[in-house]
Amino acid sequence: MASREFLKILKSARLGDISAQQQLASAYLTGAFNTPIQPANALIWLEKSTISITNQVLGNSSSSNTNNSLFLDQVSAIPLADTFHSPAFGFGWRTFWEIAEANTPFSAAAQWQLADLLLNPLKKTLQIELARWLELHQPNIGFSERQEKAKNYLFALAQSDSVFTPQAKELLIKLQPKNEALSSLWSAWLADKNEDALIQAAELGLTAAKLTLGLQLAQLDESPASKNITGNKSNASLKKAAHWLELAAKDGDRDAWYALGEIYRRPQFSGYNAKESDRCFENAADLGHPQAQFRRGANLWRKREKLQENVRGLQASYWVWQAHQQGVPEAGELLGKILESTPHPKKNDWYALASFAEQALENHAEHKIEEEWGLLCHRLIIANQFNLSKAELLLCEVGQLQHEHCVVVDIRYELPKILPRLIQIDTIKQRRSLLAAGKAFAGTESEEGNLRQRRYRFDRVCAWLNETFAVA
Repeated sequence: MASREFLKILKSARLGDISAQQQLASAYLTGAFNTPIQPANALIWLEKSTISITNQVLGNSSSSNTNNSLFLDQVSAIPLADTFHSPAFGFGWRTFWEIAEANTPFSAAAQWQLADLLLNPLKKTLQIELARWLELHQPNIGFSERQEKAKNYLFALAQSDSVFTPQAKELLIKLQPKNEALSSLWSAWLADKNEDALIQAAELGLTAAKLTLGLQLAQLDESPASKNITGNKSNASLKKAAHWLELAAKDGDRDAWYALGEIYRRPQFSGYNAKESDRCFENAADLGHPQAQFRRGANLWRKREKLQENVRGLQASYWVWQAHQQGVPEAGELLGKILESTPHPKKNDWYALASFAEQALENHAEHKIEEEWGLLCHRLIIANQFNLSKAELLLCEVGQLQHEHCVVVDIRYELPKILPRLIQIDTIKQRRSLLAAGKAFAGTESEEGNLRQRRYRFDRVCAWLNETFAVA
């Protein structure tokens, strides 16, 4: 129910009192006297006050509405877009352009309102209606011309120092093509550490911004070697961090997966989940994150007794080796526990025979080496490179020895008590010898015979190599 004071002002306004009309407009803008906020009604009463001023002053420009500070303040505060269907919209449209063009303290407000109405992508439907309205009421000035003028206002506001500058900059970013907008926002973050720009870039879908915002919220240590979350971080901040990191992780960012793994391990995080943490670390490892690869390998090594794998420790060795290749310091020490290393073949017992075998293979046409003897020469070279025992030399499946990072020597099919060995591939020479042997042994499994036949042939080949190539 309207108050008595409001009814008194309303009565005076209807009688043409300019002050009352402007008070009434202010009430509809601010909600004074328990009046519902109705920008359209405020604009109607401001139009009436303009008519009253014109009638009383008889067109005296010194008292016109453009010089009335109260009038200008009230008009520029009206959200013009909300008054489009008001009968006073035409008055408001003309007045806003007049204020925008005049050099007054209220010009910036009018310029922003016009720019927002004509350019904001969120008001596309209203802009279509406005274009039709202009065709009927102001056909001499096209809608596109008005937009160009509004864009000039927008650029000026963005470069000024007014209360509308941040809004103008934000609208300019929305008007840019997405790639340009993201680039400018990311540049603003890198150059000035503008957190608003970082948030906008993340909201627009930039993966690096999502990751950076998540790490900022979680306060991750920036050193790549550690990246641990400080223990006093609140659950609310960790939830926000997890939200942005999950978005970045879905984009395939390995650092985001790793950070999520850390967050799910924090006791103060309400979503604490060790299993989910391991899953995140595994995804990060799959994408090549060095610390995640080390953690995955170390975890597999700790659980090796419980894992069902043909050769114990093979999975763990692969991930630790990957981390070692990327320079994780701890990986080298653990890798030494999992894999044997034989980088110095000259120190091995098979070195002399292996050297003779290499000479024989290089001159196989001259010495007319049979295929079975050539295969034994390759076995001698492999045995020397990886320091194999005689049983391993004769029984190993040469074509199945090599894995990406190591050789797996497993002869349990003949000697069940001999445990498999994992030997790291350290040198280029080792890889080349494996490659050459693999080619030689392709499709020849049945030609080597059984263990007895191999032993007999081995003795003959060794004797021949010593007789032919040994230096007196």
